[in-house]
Amino acid sequence: VQLQAFGGGLVQAGGSLRLSCVASGDISYSADMGWYRQAPGKERELVALITGGGRTTYANTVKGRFTISRDNAKMTTWLQMNSLKAEDTAVYYCKVTTFFGTYWGKGTEVTVSS
Repeated sequence: VQLQAFGGGLVQAGGSLRLSCVASGDISYSADMGWYRQAPGKERELVALITGGGRTTYANTVKGRFTISRDNAKMTTWLQMNSLKAEDTAVYYCKVTTFFGTYWGKGTEVTVSS
């Protein structure tokens, strides 16, 4: 299983970014797909999760600003991030959880300037 995440960058506070993560390999449509982030000096934390059936979970800090979605046919998940804040600055990681294990992609860096 391989995960490729992209879409990070530098954006001003109040702006938007859209992250994408493409999964390849032996993954079923029922796999959970999620986004995590790790800011400098902090632990990695859940940002958003979407199940194979489309049920979503968000961290309280991003509710109403971020939206996670997925396309099972393409095994792709997106994280639409709006109204970005300086505290959203972090390296964002894609994670896929299958029956056989958990897989992480390389991070994509998001920097929000205030």
